[in-house]
Amino acid sequence: MRKAVIAILFVLFATTSVVAQYNRDYFFYVGRMQMMNNEFSEAIRTLNILLRFDEEAYEGYFLRGIAKYNLDDLLGAEADFTTAIEKNPVFTTAFTYRAITRSRLGNYDDALADFREAIELRPDLPNPYYSRGVTRLLNQQFEEAIEDFDNFIRYEKKVADAYINRGVCHLYLKDTVRAYADFDRGIRTNRESPTGYNRRGVLLMQQNRFEEAERDFDMAVKCDSMLPMSYFNRALVYNETNRPMQSLSDLDRVIKLDSTSMISYFNRAIIRSRIGDYNRALDDYNKVAHHSPDNVLVYYNRALLYQQLGEIERAKDDYTKAIELYPDFANAYLGRSYLRHLLRDYKGSRNDKEIAERKIAEYKSRLNDTTYSIYADTTRRFNKLLSFESKLAGSSFERITSRRARNEKMALLPMFKFTFTADSVAQTATAKRFHSQRAEDFIESINNPLLAISCGESTLAPDSLVAINRRLKESVKSGKRSFAELFQLAISESLVKQYTNAVNTYTAAIKASPTNPFVYLNRATTQADMIDFISSIDNAYQRISIESDPARQLHNRTTRTYNYDEAIADLTKAISLHSGFAYAYYNRANLQALSGRLPEAFDDYTKAIKLNPNFAEAYYNRGLIQIYMKDTRKGCLDISKAGELGIEEAYEVLREYSQQ
Repeated sequence: MRKAVIAILFVLFATTSVVAQYNRDYFFYVGRMQMMNNEFSEAIRTLNILLRFDEEAYEGYFLRGIAKYNLDDLLGAEADFTTAIEKNPVFTTAFTYRAITRSRLGNYDDALADFREAIELRPDLPNPYYSRGVTRLLNQQFEEAIEDFDNFIRYEKKVADAYINRGVCHLYLKDTVRAYADFDRGIRTNRESPTGYNRRGVLLMQQNRFEEAERDFDMAVKCDSMLPMSYFNRALVYNETNRPMQSLSDLDRVIKLDSTSMISYFNRAIIRSRIGDYNRALDDYNKVAHHSPDNVLVYYNRALLYQQLGEIERAKDDYTKAIELYPDFANAYLGRSYLRHLLRDYKGSRNDKEIAERKIAEYKSRLNDTTYSIYADTTRRFNKLLSFESKLAGSSFERITSRRARNEKMALLPMFKFTFTADSVAQTATAKRFHSQRAEDFIESINNPLLAISCGESTLAPDSLVAINRRLKESVKSGKRSFAELFQLAISESLVKQYTNAVNTYTAAIKASPTNPFVYLNRATTQADMIDFISSIDNAYQRISIESDPARQLHNRTTRTYNYDEAIADLTKAISLHSGFAYAYYNRANLQALSGRLPEAFDDYTKAIKLNPNFAEAYYNRGLIQIYMKDTRKGCLDISKAGELGIEEAYEVLREYSQQ
């Protein structure tokens, strides 16, 4: 049938130009019908034929742009909307759709300019106000977004999403009264949509109004029985109101609808453990551990479960795994201490207890430091259910691009530091990219063939790293406290994730050599690594996102801010001592980005590139920063340059943007 339609179109165009002009409306009709039937590829082919014979048909470019938009070819759609506007500079709808497309591309500044143009052309049309409101919400301009939704609602009072989105803005502004009123109005406007019930229910749940929240989630399930979010939310309410069997039933339904929901398995394991269903809880923890092997809480909670089952050795192994992942986890040391005592390993038990007490003392001395680990707080419970948006694994380097789900794999490339590695090829490649005679002289003065500057993981085996750390620790204990010994010990402590010890050792090294820029560089990266690890597991109870059509994609997330100021101060000190060291600017740019100071990050990446025009990692990260700052095109150019210089991840990012 598809071939027949195309054949007919070619026959029609084979006639005289007068007949072709006469059938112009027919091709628009065919194209529109194909789009209404979701036959977007066929519609594009039909419109291509039309535009080949009538290059001035601006409506044809507009329709083809819509078809491309629906096929997620956003760059192609933007180009077609732009052509339509060039052919007809007062084409209001083309401005609106190009703005929506640019919003999806993250290019909010140009999107807002297009919305402004559309509204100036036709201030009486309501839709541009709504779409601009969504864009401003995504751009965190909440007060301006509320104003746009107000304007839209003056014209259109029966669109539930307008009230719900305005309510989200009020939530961001911490006005829960107005947020509740808007969610309520959205529900009354459309009682068949689960979105409003879920939004209002989550707000009620946060206010401990569980009975009302449950009624909302019941209605959400009734409206759409295939939406996992509604069941998950209701499971949280059941859990908070001590109804574990109902909670388990809803989590079972979530897993049936989405078998990849690890957060549901994790929560179900917690509840099963509480009611004594230990074997099935263990099955759930095993599944989560398989898919999220780097999460501390999974091993810590499973250790408690093994302990309940009397499997002491397995419980001890899980505590050990938790400690390997995060050596500052005081609770895990206490748990293992107890088990070692049961196993008559009194020396090991006493050693674990002493370590835990030291971690707790360090924690208490830093109570005002919000970046310090919550996992040294022995009063904290870690078997609380996590929310729908929580992740069981992640990196703080991912937070920079986490606004949209597709960006989660686009992480900043990590920082450079002096480390131990056996990868001489990588060392040589790094040396070719950036030459610092001062750094090379420093490495030579340390006189360790394993020492190199790298942004990658050490290629040494874990056992080798532990052995190196033990040897250096014994050397320092025996009285060899030279700068070189302290510096190497600090590197080894960082590599085995003894972050607190590493920071302290770097501080001792700084006292020994206060004008050495490289020790400040490494202390900064260690502080950042510690925060990075903490943040990867400190992510519970984020708010739930709403995803409707792409133009309305909303992510209402609350994120905890981590304080990198001390690490940034160290890098600033390193720069003052060695202003030509490109890696120091690059590292500081990373931390500026993670602190939310994107313009400052951009400036530091630019300085690093000026010092080293072939700094591939700096181009890549600067590209991501520009994309996040809505300058998608310039960002992609930087990422393209990074690809030319050898960063393989660059083409993955460019492919993402070409397939939107």
